[in-house]
Amino acid sequence: MGIRIALAGNPNCGKTTLFNALTGLRQSVGNWPGVTVEKKEGRLKGHPDVSVTDLPGIYSLSPYSPEEIVARTYLVEEKPEVILNIVDGTNLERNLYLTTQLIELGMPVVVAVNMLDLLQKNGDVLDTGKLSEKLGCPVVAISALEEMGIEEAVSQTLHAADNMPKVARHHYSGALEHALAHIEERVLHELPENIQHWYAIRLFERDRKIADKLGLTPEQLAHIEKDIIACEEELDNDSESIMSMERYDWVGKLVAASLHAAPRQVSTSDKIDRVVTNRFLALPIFGLVITGIYYVAMHSIGAFITDWMNDDLFGGIVPEVVGSWLENMEVEEWLSGLILDGIVAGVGAVLGFVPQILLLFIMLGIVEACGYMARVAFILDRIFHKFGLSGKSFIPILIGTGCGIPGVMASRTIENEADRRMTVMTTTFIPCSAKLPIIAMFAGAIFNDAWWVAPAAYFTGIAAIIISGIILKKTRIFAGDPAPFVMELPPYRFPRIGALARTTWERGFSFIKKASTIILLSTILIWFMSSYGWSEDGWGMVEEMEDSVLAVVGNGMNWLFTPLGWGDWKAVVATITGLIAKENLVGTFGILYGFEEVEETGNEIWAQLAVSYTGLSAWSLLVFNLLCAPCFAAMGAIRREMNNWKWFLFAIGYQCVFAWCVALCFYQIGMWFTTGVFGFWTAVACALVVFAVYMLFRKGYVEKAVKVVSEEQQVS
Repeated sequence: MGIRIALAGNPNCGKTTLFNALTGLRQSVGNWPGVTVEKKEGRLKGHPDVSVTDLPGIYSLSPYSPEEIVARTYLVEEKPEVILNIVDGTNLERNLYLTTQLIELGMPVVVAVNMLDLLQKNGDVLDTGKLSEKLGCPVVAISALEEMGIEEAVSQTLHAADNMPKVARHHYSGALEHALAHIEERVLHELPENIQHWYAIRLFERDRKIADKLGLTPEQLAHIEKDIIACEEELDNDSESIMSMERYDWVGKLVAASLHAAPRQVSTSDKIDRVVTNRFLALPIFGLVITGIYYVAMHSIGAFITDWMNDDLFGGIVPEVVGSWLENMEVEEWLSGLILDGIVAGVGAVLGFVPQILLLFIMLGIVEACGYMARVAFILDRIFHKFGLSGKSFIPILIGTGCGIPGVMASRTIENEADRRMTVMTTTFIPCSAKLPIIAMFAGAIFNDAWWVAPAAYFTGIAAIIISGIILKKTRIFAGDPAPFVMELPPYRFPRIGALARTTWERGFSFIKKASTIILLSTILIWFMSSYGWSEDGWGMVEEMEDSVLAVVGNGMNWLFTPLGWGDWKAVVATITGLIAKENLVGTFGILYGFEEVEETGNEIWAQLAVSYTGLSAWSLLVFNLLCAPCFAAMGAIRREMNNWKWFLFAIGYQCVFAWCVALCFYQIGMWFTTGVFGFWTAVACALVVFAVYMLFRKGYVEKAVKVVSEEQQVS
């Protein structure tokens, strides 16, 4: 059996960056906690018999959060040969708290003090020899980002695994040590000596999971409780606080003895934070940043390239070349129609927006890598808490701007089960990369390339998440105090060009791959259903799409969407195909409107949209598709995270109903203001607004009537 190395450390300490450097893999790296929400495994480069496991970032081994459960279960149950503990050198005191717990597990531990480059830049001097002596385990200074000191860290880790050095043990103050010794002697003497101390500490902190695992009798538990109470009375504090204070006292002495910090001046990061996290300026700055990003990516530079690809490349050059080739090959009419009117029109309509998407990924990657998005989470945490929501809910939202699937998975970092489920239900409201072609299509076709459409769509998603969260929190099943959100703000850094290019390429390639597989197959099916149907002559190709199978399906469901302003069957079937993959909506429109011609503009697909929809109906259609149930793949992620069919169906149902209600309000109230017409559906829309306002301001439940405990929290 080979060597197993477990990477453990605090959130945002550079653990995943080190994992990538050790294994050559490319796990996602973010400047906020929660990117790694489950353990990842890889092989150490140059050592095929050595596996490396990247555990979720944790602050302690107390199993209160899902990521702590995953990490502790792996370390205690799987017992890896060695633990490589990554420590943020710029915040030693907080990070070494976890180190003290890892050392007590009775396994070889190697401490890698990360961010050596920042320590040197700050003028700080770390005596790794002194720190190693005090901890009783090897200590190596590294920079995972700059790949400095990694070879030495690997060498020390492999050496520690092979030689099984004596496990270091720190002695706490007299009263605490006395209680721990009594617990070891009473119930733990039959366990291996190297893990007795860790189990004694867990029992001292009244860890019920450990007590149940050891199968302690009521008599044994009563004896332990006497020792705990005696220590609490002597030190005048509860057991968990005593243990925490003892650890921090020890860590403080370690840092004082091994780190010689240079005199501190106000850093550039602190100066910037005084502005960007200011109580009054933070939100306007965030709004300007997001608006600027979408303006450049979707309106100015991005729109120029996309217009060329849509109008000239996929709207002219590609169809002409392919059409000429098909004519020379004398292919059958149906096959020519499939290729030109189906594949080229459908897939080309989606691929035409790739430049805008890539540019958006680059700009979002810059603000993520430089550290600004971590500040956004901090800013919105203050706002979320005012409404009884958890700031942790914004981390999945940030991740979801790339793809809804990892965004949904990132909800695992939320301890409160009600908050976690609520976050899973609302995360996909944020526009992901698959929804960007929809936004760009309507911005160009209906709103004259207006710069405000894309940021308005983004902030509509944010508003939908906040409003949904407030309303759901007022219900019995989601009521309760929000989960606490602890996050350290990383220093500002210039993005690394290589990492930025790699991330952009991976995201962009994923989009292109989807266009060449799922969307390609979908466009073939859509073309077939829009070209064939029943007529007077029976089954076969139809001259008018109104007679096609697709039109029959759309007309059978258009009544549901007529109050929203777009009961046209084409919009209905495009919305349905968007459930397979959101980009399909654009591909479907490309096929359906590609058949028709407008005298003034020729066969320009997006001109058909401008003729078919008003600004209000287009915005209603856009909002519905932004907020309704996500693609099938994201639905699968929601199903896995809910781990319950009833909750999954409730989540999908809520998303669809909420999207329908929001689109109805936009369209009906908008029509009332612009035309003065007030009808039945206008009254329904007004009633929905009144109900929403009532739910926003009503008093919520103080405590939940039903307490839900996740299966993960039942794992010891």
